[in-house]
Amino acid sequence: MAEPTFEEKLEDIFTPEVLERARKLFAGEITFLRGVPRLQDLPEAMPCEVAFAGRSNVGKSSLLNALGGRKNLARTSSTPGRTRELNFFAVGEKLCLVDMPGYGYAKADKALVEGWQTLLKNYLRGRRELKRVFVLVDSRHGLKSADLEMMDLLDGSAVNYQIVLTKADKIKPSALTKVIDSVKAAISKRAAAHPRLHVTSSERGDGLAELRAEMVLLSDLA
Repeated sequence: MAEPTFEEKLEDIFTPEVLERARKLFAGEITFLRGVPRLQDLPEAMPCEVAFAGRSNVGKSSLLNALGGRKNLARTSSTPGRTRELNFFAVGEKLCLVDMPGYGYAKADKALVEGWQTLLKNYLRGRRELKRVFVLVDSRHGLKSADLEMMDLLDGSAVNYQIVLTKADKIKPSALTKVIDSVKAAISKRAAAHPRLHVTSSERGDGLAELRAEMVLLSDLA
């Protein structure tokens, strides 16, 4: 019997029932809880937190807005490094999304960068309810040194993470396939990396339903 294809495996995981539950959840109320510049300001934890990390200008805010079907859920900016806090959003009663500060922006003030890094490290290592970090990677560029550094931090913190390729509409299918293969090879050697990738486009909506479903399945386990 032939090995199931990648698409067939996804269909077994993200069933129509799961996809519909995820659609309804994200179509409902999404509440901004607070921005957290210091660890002591963290809100009371919900059963399942998932965080979104990525290099500055990777399209993180656009992806969060697209996931929630809203224009202003997360602020977008042409200025890299705008997000300087951990921003918490409640989705229903069990799921919390955490928008993490962008990393890898060399022009940011050194003191600010060090402050973000300290906040991130302390949050990652001390938040029991954090079930997964989605590491966003620009499809046009693949993994960069800053992404590898973040993956090192997550591996060292024993935090489960999963790669989400963004801006898939900006690259040719053949080139996208090469990037996917390259990323899969890289994460296969990583202890805390989830093997399944999500390939997304905030503009076209590619992969958003499956990413929502991934979060619903995580919250089911919480």
